[in-house]
Amino acid sequence: MTRLITVTILAICFTACSIESKNDKVKETFLTTSPIIIDTSYIVEYTADIHSLQNVEIRTKVKGHLENIYVDEGDAVKAGQLLFSINKDAFKLELLKAQANLKSAIAQLKIDQLEMENVKKLYEKNIVSKTEYDKASALLDAANATIEEAKSEEQVAKLHLSFAEIRAPFDGTIDRIPYKKGSMIDEGTLLTTISNNKEVFAYFNVSEKEYLNIRAQKASIEKNKITLMLANNQPHQYKGTIETIDGEFDKNTGNIAFRAKFANPEILLKHGSSGKVQLINELENALVIPQKSTFEIQDKYYVYVIDANNTVKAKNIVVKQRLSHLYVIENNLSTKDKIVFEGIQNVKDGDQIKDEFVSMRQIISKFNSQ
Repeated sequence: MTRLITVTILAICFTACSIESKNDKVKETFLTTSPIIIDTSYIVEYTADIHSLQNVEIRTKVKGHLENIYVDEGDAVKAGQLLFSINKDAFKLELLKAQANLKSAIAQLKIDQLEMENVKKLYEKNIVSKTEYDKASALLDAANATIEEAKSEEQVAKLHLSFAEIRAPFDGTIDRIPYKKGSMIDEGTLLTTISNNKEVFAYFNVSEKEYLNIRAQKASIEKNKITLMLANNQPHQYKGTIETIDGEFDKNTGNIAFRAKFANPEILLKHGSSGKVQLINELENALVIPQKSTFEIQDKYYVYVIDANNTVKAKNIVVKQRLSHLYVIENNLSTKDKIVFEGIQNVKDGDQIKDEFVSMRQIISKFNSQ
């Protein structure tokens, strides 16, 4: 009898505990909030290729032995500074020959001029024929032409001699020097590359949709300037501006190329380096909710909406844009809806809950302070 009474008491206690546990679940309080409409912004990143303001190959214009190298790889040089020289002996001889030919042509001209003067006097006295006069005149014209040809050859020889000295076309930095002193080089041989990195271009590609967004916010972007994130995830200390946009979209990728320019006085950035251009996109009248209020099922986003009876119901939403801690919602919610903010993993469709409301402004303020 005593054993029966004990079992009965335990059964009653178990039942009471179950009821109490169920009531506790019903009475559990969840933080809730409502969507809010705000003006905000978000950062979009684009992979960028860095190019020097000027990047030029230094090539030889004449053939010969590389006589001297006056700079080293990585040197900063000034416009007009001597970089390389090619053995000049052959070019000096070429110039001397051209000058000698010019002197010979000038001497022949003087002879033909004297001959022309004599023939002219005789012709005027009818001592020689018109044919003799025309012949002397033609010889004089030929002598003048020979002088012009000799002068041209002299200028070519001077050019070849000047080409034996290779100078910097602008202020810049010397790149790799593949040939050493004494090397035999042909016309057109690449001696080095020089880069002007005081300013750099960042080229990046954007989709057609993003292009339209950027154009719509052109004034804002020009006002705020744009940021270049370096390979070490640190921002370049100088802001940049968008300078040009390609004339057409790439039919294969659907993208269009932009070019931004950045100051680089410390020559930190080099030709061929990489980074990420950051643009700030403005959003007006954006309907936002906390990211932690959402959950995913088969790549679709949902929130738990609470009705007038405090009953929870899952609702599908469309996320337009991801922000820091927030989602911009495209449809299916309004500022009048109340959604579960925290604890969504502990509720399911049809649950009836108690809630404690927190405004979205409070939530956003808390996110910003973290």
